[in-house]
Amino acid sequence: MIARAELRDAPLDVAAHLADVAAPTSGASALFVGTVRDHDPDASGEVVRLDYSAHPDAARILADLAGDLDAEGLRIAVSHRTGSLAVGDTAIVCAVSSAHRADAFDVCRALVESVKTGLPVWKKQVEADGSAAWIGLGGTAR
Repeated sequence: MIARAELRDAPLDVAAHLADVAAPTSGASALFVGTVRDHDPDASGEVVRLDYSAHPDAARILADLAGDLDAEGLRIAVSHRTGSLAVGDTAIVCAVSSAHRADAFDVCRALVESVKTGLPVWKKQVEADGSAAWIGLGGTAR
């Protein structure tokens, strides 16, 4: 069951995602929280923020990506931020619950990887000196 699949321009609530996937039938929950870091191998200096933008169909595509991994006994909650995020801000939350831990771990990881490669959300990486570069121009509309 897809409990949540959303793009937001407001902070993401990790506890709400865990609550979304809680169920009496679930014996395991796996959680991934991706945050903005202050460095990147391609940056020439300190990263101070990421500006995320999304294709108009991105919310639907996120729901489709989650739906592609949905199976009996799973509960899935995934959200991705848009807008300007400072170092330390949460960019993505993915929570998955299932009867057993292996399924929760496997689906959580697969969904995060799928979002990374398939969601048309792009980020502009801004450095302390004011320089900027577009990162991760992958993701295509489905």
